[in-house]
Amino acid sequence: MKELILNADDFGMTPGINEGIIRAHRDGTLTSATLMANAEAFEDAVARARAVPSLGVGCHLVLVGGRPVAPAEQVSSLVDDAGRLPQTLPKFVAKVSTGLIRQSHIEHELRAQIEKVRAAGIEPTHVDTHKHTHAHPRVMQALARVARDMGVTRVRNPYESIRDAWTTARGDGGGSAQLLAAAAAQISAPTFSSISRKYALRSPDHFLGVAMTGQMSSAVVRRMIDTLEDGSTEMMFHPGIYDSDLVASGSRLREQRQTELETLLDPELKEILLKQGIRLISYRELN
Repeated sequence: MKELILNADDFGMTPGINEGIIRAHRDGTLTSATLMANAEAFEDAVARARAVPSLGVGCHLVLVGGRPVAPAEQVSSLVDDAGRLPQTLPKFVAKVSTGLIRQSHIEHELRAQIEKVRAAGIEPTHVDTHKHTHAHPRVMQALARVARDMGVTRVRNPYESIRDAWTTARGDGGGSAQLLAAAAAQISAPTFSSISRKYALRSPDHFLGVAMTGQMSSAVVRRMIDTLEDGSTEMMFHPGIYDSDLVASGSRLREQRQTELETLLDPELKEILLKQGIRLISYRELN
């Protein structure tokens, strides 16, 4: 049997992203989303999610960009003098790799974010991380401890098959930089699996979407569907409405979010999934 989770990242970033995610679930094929506890439109996302309980909602843990949920003085090695999280992934990776960020501060911030989501009345179906920071072993170790202590048993496996990524990326004139990033990340995949086993964390068998981030057109997704293997697969999306709030957010994905929303609303995609007998699930139904 083939099971497919269609997950939207960045829930809570802007009202337009929130609206796009809810529309993609209500009128399309989206089954899951991950909520950013430190985002500007967090409360708006919570209200929308609570009105649509069929949408699986996890926690999109943020260690890059914005401000921490925990008091800055309690996570001092994680923030700059202005109390902000590292603004770019390379800056974060450099700091965490050289030990400048304390493991305890990472754990404290991750715990604060999950607690905020729960306090808002959302029980997380799973956790993943903004910009896949848990692909770093030190972050994964911290995340695993926090997840176990807080009773969260499911986590995104952020490693995409290079064969599948190449199959879907070729011919679209894009995705090359992300394809290289997906390939480079594979070095830490065995560590991720080892930590997951140690802390009894479950993940889908397969993951797709890194190499084509922001380029998940209907044609690309159909090629991805053709690569699906037996078992469970998560496919990552970033849908949303392209508006002034999105531009002001500073996200590099703008018009691309509108394209991905249209993909998830494509009625032909739903028909293809039905014809192929692919079962749509959220992390709530995983395993």
